[in-house]
Amino acid sequence: MSKQKDGNNKNLGTFMAIGLALGTSLGIVFDNISLGISLGLIWGVAIGSILDRKNKS
Repeated sequence: MSKQKDGNNKNLGTFMAIGLALGTSLGIVFDNISLGISLGLIWGVAIGSILDRKNKS
């Protein structure tokens, strides 16, 4: 069970990092870094959570 839990945390952490990177890039492009980081973090958490739920099923 701990291996599955570690994998879920890894998915969430990975997608949070990807979301932050994409959000920062979008923030630089649209000249609003704080909004880009916020949106990227939201996207990363959402995608990571969806994948965690999918893996539990």
